[in-house]
Amino acid sequence: MTEQTRPAPAEIRAFRAENPKMRERDVAAQLKISEAALVAAEVGISAIRIDASAVKLLERVADLGEVMALSRNENAVHEKIGVYENISTDMHNAIVLGENIDLRIFPSRWAHAFAVTKKDGDTERLSLQYFDKTGSAVHKIHLRPASNVEAYHRIVAELKLADQSQEFAEAEASFSSNEGGNVTQEELRDNWSRLTDTHEFFGMLKRLKIGRQAAVRSVGDDYAWKLDNTATAEMMQASVKSGLPIMCFVANSGIVQIHSGPIFNIQPIGPWLNILDETFHLHLRRDRVAETWAVRKPTKDGHVTSLEAYDADGNMIIQFFGKRKEGSDERAEWRGIMESLPRAASVAA
Repeated sequence: MTEQTRPAPAEIRAFRAENPKMRERDVAAQLKISEAALVAAEVGISAIRIDASAVKLLERVADLGEVMALSRNENAVHEKIGVYENISTDMHNAIVLGENIDLRIFPSRWAHAFAVTKKDGDTERLSLQYFDKTGSAVHKIHLRPASNVEAYHRIVAELKLADQSQEFAEAEASFSSNEGGNVTQEELRDNWSRLTDTHEFFGMLKRLKIGRQAAVRSVGDDYAWKLDNTATAEMMQASVKSGLPIMCFVANSGIVQIHSGPIFNIQPIGPWLNILDETFHLHLRRDRVAETWAVRKPTKDGHVTSLEAYDADGNMIIQFFGKRKEGSDERAEWRGIMESLPRAASVAA
């Protein structure tokens, strides 16, 4: 296998066998393949290709009972234990509004899926794994001891595809610019000031043809101010100390996964900043955070403040809000935490 030659499925399996302790994403990176290609190499052995339709999954997923829902991007992993409930779907968007599992889904981005069985001693670990066209993981559902295994096997049988090939070809990732376009600060601030709901923010960026990070950088520090990159950990510790419920958003091309509630157990381990609670685990690569911002948006109920961390490419890794009820102003405790976080040191000209 040369750098120009894509490894065959048998070569992928051989490399995995030689490196049993290496994390799957690290194996894929080493082989210069996607995570989906890694899984596809196991089709017929420990993986089954299934229909990638998010809607078909959501029509069945409640039957699994308690599971662990996992969504991630390159630098953050968001895991929630619970059941899929209060589900609504259409061709463009789907929503899960369970007590623990809270998702915003974009079905058109879900392109490949597998049912995966892993052996852990005498235990079988079962999961449903979904990927986008580039082979990047969108969403995974891991069964737990309380899950309905019979329902899992029924779902896999219903969604199994005729094509059970081990070959996998990724589509190239599309490039999205984070540049500022031609919008002036005055125009940006005017549009920003007229927001009445946080959900209008993405539409404003699209209308003005400006990237999110570029907007945050240029709008002015009454709406956004740069924080020291220690701010995320400090915000977490302050939220634990105060018992303040927060909202934590991790997104990728096909999903947004949300935690709403208090957090308790913060554990920094190596480059990772972790929350290790009973039904919520978060793993954040703090060494990959290039910029951290406090962002203030007007709404009809008063302004709301978020903490947003960006990577070196300008992609948002993670976002936090103080939990609030619809129609209520932002909690004073959250606003106080955000306004007390250390700001980034200014660079002298």
